[in-house]
Amino acid sequence: MAKQEVMSFFEFKNRFNTEETCREHLFHLRWPEGFVCPRCGHTQGYSLTTRHIHECTKCHYQASETSGTVMDKTHLPLEKWFWAIYLMSVDKRGHSALQLSKEIQVSYKTAWHMTHRIRTAMMEKDWDYKLCGFVETDESYFGAPTHGGKRGRGTDKTKVIVSLSKTKNGSPLFVKMETAKKLDKDTIDAFAENNIDKGSTIESDGADLYPHLDKDGYEHIGKVFNPDEDKEHLKWLHTVISNAKALIEGTFHGLDEKHMDRYLAEFCYRFNRRFWPGELFNRLLFACLHCERISFAELTL
Repeated sequence: MAKQEVMSFFEFKNRFNTEETCREHLFHLRWPEGFVCPRCGHTQGYSLTTRHIHECTKCHYQASETSGTVMDKTHLPLEKWFWAIYLMSVDKRGHSALQLSKEIQVSYKTAWHMTHRIRTAMMEKDWDYKLCGFVETDESYFGAPTHGGKRGRGTDKTKVIVSLSKTKNGSPLFVKMETAKKLDKDTIDAFAENNIDKGSTIESDGADLYPHLDKDGYEHIGKVFNPDEDKEHLKWLHTVISNAKALIEGTFHGLDEKHMDRYLAEFCYRFNRRFWPGELFNRLLFACLHCERISFAELTL
């Protein structure tokens, strides 16, 4: 992705205060070289300004700046969408639907649907990225167990696999998190295949879920984790897990498994772009323009 425009809060607030400026910005982000038909790829079209629609001169397909995006078919002002995307992109603590509904003055149901559409864009943006080099991996458990439920690997809390890539000097780079129905070698194999490049060095604790990865094209380093003996082993991974749990339990007050992956994706998305704080709004807006809308019915099935 090309470097995005750096924008401060003050610049954002003063720039996007009308529907026209919001729409112009969407057009520039989506079609920087001019209109391109989403259906046939033709580059010639004309605008129906009263309807905010652009029509292809070849196939006559009509598209607006929001067609085929998370904002598709929206009846909300674009200003409210811009504020929602801005707040979710920059706030490390996360934004609950209740909080957002008060800030942009929409119903709780509308805010809940908006946040999940934006989280879906966050999740899809990081799907294809693979960790490489030195990668710390562990499993964790999110949410609260049922009353009297088990702890540890027999718990009924949501099971989550977490991997974190590092530089050669041990600094954290990129994190990926994914829920799992169960924790076994097949699940770990599938996670590694989808999220970690072959040839990477995977560091884990002493669990028997990981040693076989040596035979799958990875180099595995695993040992029984004892923080009193080795405070550096998996240090960054456990720090990130702790921060993610603080987000889930503090801002969203615990979650069940159904939507957990989207909330984890929100945390990972911001963490993975922490080096570009001034670009976060435009990066997320760009992701929202390249992600299809998820319906309320799909979210509540």
